[in-house]
Amino acid sequence: MTSVHRFQQLLQTPEGQPIDRHVLLQAIQARHSVRRFLPNAIDRTTIAILQDHVNRINHYSGLHIQLVLNEPKAFRGIFAYGTFKQVSNYFVMAGPKGEGFKERIGYYGEQLVLLSQILGLNTCWAGLSYTKIPGTYVLESGEAISCYIALGKGETSGVVRKSKTPEQVSSINDHTPEWFRQGVEAALLAPTAINQQKFSFEWIPAISGARPQVKAHKGFSLVGYTQTDLGIAKLHFEIGADKKLFDWTV
Repeated sequence: MTSVHRFQQLLQTPEGQPIDRHVLLQAIQARHSVRRFLPNAIDRTTIAILQDHVNRINHYSGLHIQLVLNEPKAFRGIFAYGTFKQVSNYFVMAGPKGEGFKERIGYYGEQLVLLSQILGLNTCWAGLSYTKIPGTYVLESGEAISCYIALGKGETSGVVRKSKTPEQVSSINDHTPEWFRQGVEAALLAPTAINQQKFSFEWIPAISGARPQVKAHKGFSLVGYTQTDLGIAKLHFEIGADKKLFDWTV
């Protein structure tokens, strides 16, 4: 079973059906980072859907993501001043520290970002622009907070950011399959820290009847967050590749 199949099992409609790939692609296209929000409360039905998926993802991934509602202080600190406005809902992206922790935060956190977009909400990943408010989250032994994701109804839907080309972030050429290009194009729509897009994808042709493979690379950045960014980009790649049979390789 490919990762995208597992992803679609995790994200379901209220009726328990997997969210259609085309709906996910529309969410990828429509999603832009939003930092200024309206004071609108999130309705109970939407909260229930979000919390259900937080629970589902935590169970599957081993992370300890937490949904915090109606808490306005976290994004009012000195680092958030002038950048974020009226944020009172957010995801605390936490879990056990260890190998692959930050990449899993990106991969599973972006699932919640896309679900939020489908539900009519806006989001923004925040690596530093927040303050940890005591009593709003719980950490078990060995766990850490990686980042937050601001959540709510945005004043606007955000704007399109400048992007690299598929050729700059992949091994695309005349011989790579169309599904690989679609995956790369979806990955280029993924949010990354200060829009750095420090990732790349390499297509490895199938040999002796085996499935083709894709290798994902993270680049170097003084800003950091490349592991989280890679997890986000890999999720987008899986959705864009349209459930094609490939294996990730390292």
